[in-house]
Amino acid sequence: MQNPPTFILVHGAFANSFSFAPLQAELAILGHRSAAVDLPGHGFEATFPAAYQAPQDLDTLAAEPGRIKGVTLADNAARVIEVLERAKRNGPTILVAHSRGGITTTAVANARPELIDRIAYVSAWCPVDLDVSGYYAQPEMADVDAGDFAATLVGNPAELGLLRTNFRTADPAALAAFKRAFAADLTDDEFRTFLNTFQPDENLDVGTSAARAQATTWGRIPKTYVRLAADASLPLAVQDRMIREADALTPDNPFDVQTLEGSHLRWLVHPKPAAKLLANLAAR
Repeated sequence: MQNPPTFILVHGAFANSFSFAPLQAELAILGHRSAAVDLPGHGFEATFPAAYQAPQDLDTLAAEPGRIKGVTLADNAARVIEVLERAKRNGPTILVAHSRGGITTTAVANARPELIDRIAYVSAWCPVDLDVSGYYAQPEMADVDAGDFAATLVGNPAELGLLRTNFRTADPAALAAFKRAFAADLTDDEFRTFLNTFQPDENLDVGTSAARAQATTWGRIPKTYVRLAADASLPLAVQDRMIREADALTPDNPFDVQTLEGSHLRWLVHPKPAAKLLANLAAR
């Protein structure tokens, strides 16, 4: 008798494996194994300078080196592949991606499709016709204003070699912008709790055309796209566009499309519906 699948969970930008803890608890209660991956420079590999503490020293923080400098999409993919290789010894694997983690997941599926029995993108980037940066110039992203977060950027990304964001800001306008984008349907306490799991640094490599979904490898893996209906940071129109593009690329293996209510982060804070959905995928 074959072992049940193991869920391999891949986080998004500025996040880490910690954010999956409530979801993993629910999956365990339902009888499922899971492993949350920290991409390079994330989790306990992250840089939290003393200048990021309170009281903050933003001038010092703007020049402080970060370990994530130089981390590439290839490094991220290699980390996930290593985890998949070990997990695959125990049975099937379901690779679950959230947000920016979809870029890494797509690169992994392009490179090593034999390690993955199903992919589940949860409001995650799945670049097909365009590079990720190209989607930001499309009408579907018109309501996403990157300028909302400019006030929280610290230092010069070109000089630091990374993106650094001050998630510990007390600026009410900045906090309101974060909440609108990621967690409009959470309480203020839930939102601030999640914000405190974020790390300040993220790498700069979001891939090129080489990282787009490839029909001959990625395209042969069964795949589910879980739409988040009230996501303001990766709007539903963009999610649906990527689904359409993927289905056109592999018409014989289209996305199984599911929908969860809520914002970009709600499914992680209130994970019971998501855990049930994923458990149903495992039952297949």
